[in-house]
Amino acid sequence: MQKFLVMHDIDIADFIKTLDACKGDVYLETSEGDCLNLKSKLCQMMGVANILKGAIINEATIRCTNPDDETLLFRFNLYKEVPEDKKD
Repeated sequence: MQKFLVMHDIDIADFIKTLDACKGDVYLETSEGDCLNLKSKLCQMMGVANILKGAIINEATIRCTNPDDETLLFRFNLYKEVPEDKKD
């Protein structure tokens, strides 16, 4: 059974660093039915471009294929922790 995360108040640069540390696929799924693989640099660029244009995502969840990635993203969401090897 896969679990879903709801993310809040995201620092985009730190979020991308955390995504880069993930081992499996990480998907952003919206209530409109969109599904983006956030491990893809193209999808990351599209997401950042939409944020810069002022696009609003009313509701979205994160789904991970690797349980370790879920833990990593949960800690990022809750404590704003970036993996040690990805910090500046």
